[in-house]
Amino acid sequence: MVRVDERVLRRSDYVAGWVGWGAPEPFDAELEVFGADGRLQRRVTVRDVPPHISHLALLPGDRFLLVSGRSGQDRKGRWADNAYVYDPEGRREGAFCIGDDVQVVVGGRRGGIWTAYGDEGIFGHHPESRGALAGWNGRGDSVWTPRTPFPAGPVEGLTGCTEGDRVWLAWYCREGTFLSRITPSTGEAATFRSPVTRIDGFAVRGDRAVFSRRDHGRPAVTLTRARLVGGAWEATAEERVTVPGPVVLRCGQGRDGVLWLRAGDSWVRVEA
Repeated sequence: MVRVDERVLRRSDYVAGWVGWGAPEPFDAELEVFGADGRLQRRVTVRDVPPHISHLALLPGDRFLLVSGRSGQDRKGRWADNAYVYDPEGRREGAFCIGDDVQVVVGGRRGGIWTAYGDEGIFGHHPESRGALAGWNGRGDSVWTPRTPFPAGPVEGLTGCTEGDRVWLAWYCREGTFLSRITPSTGEAATFRSPVTRIDGFAVRGDRAVFSRRDHGRPAVTLTRARLVGGAWEATAEERVTVPGPVVLRCGQGRDGVLWLRAGDSWVRVEA
């Protein structure tokens, strides 16, 4: 979690919840890292964070990545940096561009960075964004793009999670919501239809998964559990759960079989 002084923030007139607040100028922040038991493990001061940061991803060795969703080109065609790598002490190590209209960022166990894009990126000009999903190394080099056609053309990235060395990215299109499982060591990818439409977060553990869908701006989510049977995900149970605070866009984080939901000022832990 990244904490900032609310005095540096400005609220959007068009986006509800905490994601509608942003810093238009560079700012100082604190990164708080919590363990699986929910206890604070460490706190890191991060200075001169670039404006309009909207994503946080963890990298190996206690490093981390901050990302702004948007980028643009200068007159020479160079895309502006929108991803910033920090060392464990909060010092910036590097900066690069990982596409435009970034909707999802997931940090892999071996240091890879995995992204999914929105419609303005997919139908825009950045080459990796136009592929809908992409993989990057810690230097900002493109290392993976989809090899085979999707069931239908993606129009929006939704969320992502890790499962050991593998990464899952969720997206939707006119045919429904889909889950793409990527094996970084081989570059192989498999795509499955999601048993839940327009999901906010999910976590996978083997043949089991849990999906969340928020009641936007309210302290409630719908959780759906599913199993992978014969190559297809099938829903097995569903419940509406009251949580400590509102759940809004980008509040779901799936990591190694555990779904973390930010609910107001609290985190809710759900096992797949």
